[in-house]
Amino acid sequence: MSGLLDGTFARGDAAAAVSGDAWFRSLLAVEAALARAAARTGLVPTTAADAVAAACASPARLDLATVVARAADAGNPVPPLVRALSDAVGERDAVAVHVGATSQDVVDTALVLMSRDAIGAIDADLAAAAGAAAGLARAHRDDVLMGRTLMQQGLPTTFGLKAAGWLAALDGARLRLAEVVASLPVQYGGAVGTLAASGGAGVAVRAALAEELGLTTTAVPWHTVRLPIADLAGALGAAAGAVATVAVDVVLLAQSEVAEAAEVSETRGGSSAMPHKNNPVAAISARACARRAPGLVGTLLAAMEQEHERAAGAWHAEWPTLTDLLTTVGSAASWLAESLSSLQVDPARMAAAVTAAAEGPLAAALADALTPSLGRGAAHDAAAAATREARGSGRPLAEVVRARTDVDAAAVLAAAGLDGAGPDVGEAGAQVDAALAEHGALTEGET
Repeated sequence: MSGLLDGTFARGDAAAAVSGDAWFRSLLAVEAALARAAARTGLVPTTAADAVAAACASPARLDLATVVARAADAGNPVPPLVRALSDAVGERDAVAVHVGATSQDVVDTALVLMSRDAIGAIDADLAAAAGAAAGLARAHRDDVLMGRTLMQQGLPTTFGLKAAGWLAALDGARLRLAEVVASLPVQYGGAVGTLAASGGAGVAVRAALAEELGLTTTAVPWHTVRLPIADLAGALGAAAGAVATVAVDVVLLAQSEVAEAAEVSETRGGSSAMPHKNNPVAAISARACARRAPGLVGTLLAAMEQEHERAAGAWHAEWPTLTDLLTTVGSAASWLAESLSSLQVDPARMAAAVTAAAEGPLAAALADALTPSLGRGAAHDAAAAATREARGSGRPLAEVVRARTDVDAAAVLAAAGLDGAGPDVGEAGAQVDAALAEHGALTEGET
């Protein structure tokens, strides 16, 4: 059944970066790098390290079927993988296999490598989504849109500002992920973290291993101090939240009763029962994938409580949870990039909604006009009373305002945009420009 749903929940390149094959590639990459690091520090002959690296580069030489079959019995895939590597290189060169390491060193480092690769794919999709959001912000910088708070109409804003908000969220998510990736550490401590099996060169091996893999080194192992995993979880969860916020906006704007934006696709959006429908499938799918992230983040944070020098179960729970989180966030980002790149905005429809909803801006303008004489609180109450009077009498609020003698009715109507000059959207345009400038600085030099 999972294969049937992969098109939705495993979209994009992040899923491939954490697949079963990717696990093997990463585990072997760690073992090859460890052999080279051990040779660099004089623990093993260079010829033996070269043999191990060559075997790791040729998985077909290894009995990986047996590794899979025995992984559960061993509690993790490393013990049978070490046996397979040792058999492949022979007794003489096996001295360079798994030098001074424990299984957790290899699994944790492999998981870090896969996370880095998967986040690279996620970042590419977030960048594409951000680029589409920037295009929308630029194209619709000054197109008026009804602002909505608590799912109710508020005051006018612009679609440009809404899209600029999306852009800032996506760029922010990218920056947070990049910070986490830049600090990802190697894991190397040996059986209980003492480096006792590293011939007195363990700290040097750890530093060399980190250099081989492009990771940071650490002063001590993090076998049960799971801050690197928590950092990944937090940044990925935040990225999912940013994606979900944009996606739900698109879904709401595409409602038939609103119809201010729509995904345009020749292949998506149909219904099995209602041929007239154009469902925003890409945004819906992005939202669905993002919805899975909080539970996975919660599991990873709950697994941080780990006992003594190696956890019995909590550590193991991280492996599928983090790979699922990377997959679902990657899929969400990929779907959102598709949604925003196909989004068609209807400025006329948005402007019509603003015109029809003039009551909010007019009430705000009335409150502003009354504030100098009544004070802010009493002015707010007076504007609310005028709104209730209009609704109760069935008259337009503009008529109620014109009947007042305590304000300049013409000035109030002008402030509300009812004099033909358009609604007041404050500094929306300037903020759009600022967001686009920040985005340009972030993406300068990116292809």
